[in-house]
Amino acid sequence: MEVFDLLLKAYGPLDWWPADTPFEVCAGAVLTQNTNWGNVEKAIFNLKHEGVLSLEAIAGIDHERLADLIRPSGFFNVKSVRLKELVVWIIGRYGTLEKMFEGDWELLREELLAVRGIGRETCDSILLYAGEKPSFVVDAYTKRVFSRLGVVEETADYEEVRSLFMRSLPHQVYLFNEYHALIVEHCKRHCRKKPLCEGCPLAGICKGRLG
Repeated sequence: MEVFDLLLKAYGPLDWWPADTPFEVCAGAVLTQNTNWGNVEKAIFNLKHEGVLSLEAIAGIDHERLADLIRPSGFFNVKSVRLKELVVWIIGRYGTLEKMFEGDWELLREELLAVRGIGRETCDSILLYAGEKPSFVVDAYTKRVFSRLGVVEETADYEEVRSLFMRSLPHQVYLFNEYHALIVEHCKRHCRKKPLCEGCPLAGICKGRLG
């Protein structure tokens, strides 16, 4: 919580994830794999412009057309397959996103992880940002910050890092939401691959500080 408080004081609330609907979050979580958010926004814009940013529309569109629309996100042929498979699974298993998020979210997490192409970060992003479930999202930025703080090893796996947050923090959707967004913002500004330590809000507690 000390790290969260320092980051929040430095950057303010970020109100992540930027999306109009829960399904837009789900689509974005798949499209952001191996690319930056700017590219995802272009792909999302294309889907919106064509009126196909919904479960039913994605299920009905052919792979080639979908791949063309999401081309800006990169790996578009793979991602078109992953997005369609997720949508078909949701419709077949639950019918709607609302129904999907009604039950036990921890069981849902296990189910989502069994869907081809849905990795842990994507899964937890869907749960937290689309379903408003208290499932902490870990990414490369999280490992970078907390390994430099001396809290985790750089080589720690996803579940090890996630378990640390799940054990150590109150299970509050707002907290998890803001924390992940603040970590991303912090890594863009200071905790880069080559860190910019001057003015870093975590400099006082960082073991990996330069200078």
